Amino acid sequence: MTEKSEVAKLREQIALEYEATKRVFTDFTPTARHDFIVKRQENIAVYFEELKQYMAPEDALELIIQIENQIHNSHEN
Repeated sequence: MTEKSEVAKLREQIALEYEATKRVFTDFTPTARHDFIVKRQENIAVYFEELKQYMAPEDALELIIQIENQIHNSHEN
C-alpha cells in the first residue's frame, strides 16, 4: 500500500512540474523561461529516479510520458 501511495504522490508532483512548465509561456518574461524550464525538468528527473524504486525503469518512463501527454492534451482543449 505504501508503494502505491508513494507512486501516486510522485505522479502528482510530476504533473505539477509539467503544469508549471506549460504556464511559463504565458506567465513569465522571456529571460526567465529557460532557467525555469530547466529547473522543472531537473525536478522531474529526480522524481523519475524515485519512481524507479517502486517500478521498472521502463514503466517509470512510460508513466512520465503519460503525464506529459495528459498535461499537453488538457491545454489543447
